[in-house]
Amino acid sequence: MKRMKRLAVLALLMICFAFAAPVVMAQTGGDHVEIGAFADYLRLGQVNPAINFVGVGGRVAFNVRPSVQLEAEMAYDFKRNFTNTFDNGVTTQFVTTRFRPLTALFGPKFSTGSGPFRAYVTAKVGFVNFSSTTQNAPAGFNSAVGDITAGNTKFALYPGGGIEGFWGPIGLRAEIGDNIYFANGAQNNLRVTFGPQFRF
Repeated sequence: MKRMKRLAVLALLMICFAFAAPVVMAQTGGDHVEIGAFADYLRLGQVNPAINFVGVGGRVAFNVRPSVQLEAEMAYDFKRNFTNTFDNGVTTQFVTTRFRPLTALFGPKFSTGSGPFRAYVTAKVGFVNFSSTTQNAPAGFNSAVGDITAGNTKFALYPGGGIEGFWGPIGLRAEIGDNIYFANGAQNNLRVTFGPQFRF
């Protein structure tokens, strides 16, 4: 039964990419695909005090038009940030945590244009999976992906926006948004990402 659920999730992902592929192939000229990696900051705001998580993620986007893309992304937060303010300054410490969020999102991205510098907005849907593990980050990530259909997974909406700049095929992207998941109502959570992008 568990294996069937995993196969269903993989089949759904393959269908999404199958529908995106013809759009990419139909284009002529210009850049068709963007691939990026990013540092991820997620602030779970529904607990008191709020919990700050940091991790890494990746994304891939296919152009529908020069200013419209379909984008999929996934992020895994495996460290917790503790920030303390003192009279003489601020200290920050990153500690590996047992409680780890895994976020996967898919949706359109609308840019101001196709030049080297642009602003954009995005609206995505997906899920946030919460797991607890003492494994290192790679093994914990594999375990979290395996538990998507059996673990503590919540439907998520993500409205966001940001800026990006490209120098040829290489660029940088910064984004901020609200990672809303649903558990006894909508739970709003600040999310910030920053990292390199590559155009093909």
